[in-house]
Amino acid sequence: MGARTTRETLLGCLSVPRWADEVLAGQPYADQRALLEAAAAAAAELSDAELDQALAGHPRIGERGGDRSQAEQSGIDPSADDTAARLAAGNAAYEARFGRVFLIRAAGRDGEEILGELDRRLRNDDATERTETVDNLREIALLRLEQAR
Repeated sequence: MGARTTRETLLGCLSVPRWADEVLAGQPYADQRALLEAAAAAAAELSDAELDQALAGHPRIGERGGDRSQAEQSGIDPSADDTAARLAAGNAAYEARFGRVFLIRAAGRDGEEILGELDRRLRNDDATERTETVDNLREIALLRLEQAR
């Protein structure tokens, strides 16, 4: 039997029903790699509504949300130096600039790296930043899907 997953699992990785349905439609996959490739392809482009839907389930960086977000943000120590204040200021600046929450694949990154990326991305134009946000959503979804197996 090939690699399979459920709609519930998929929506827990990326809360975009169209994406979940596309991935489900290809089952069974030959193996985990084929599943992840299909998931990546289906998440390559998101409509504005899908982007908003996907971001709605993500807490701000530094506001660790549920268990999954806490684990993904485990490299951030909000008590270190002025990390919490810098994240709050950066999140506010980002939301004022782009009108949405700052999203980054936090897994494997520490607070300084995330702050550096936040500062860099604040200089992006709208189209570039939208692309980076979608790319990070895809990376998060694939990491979560891989961990769910």
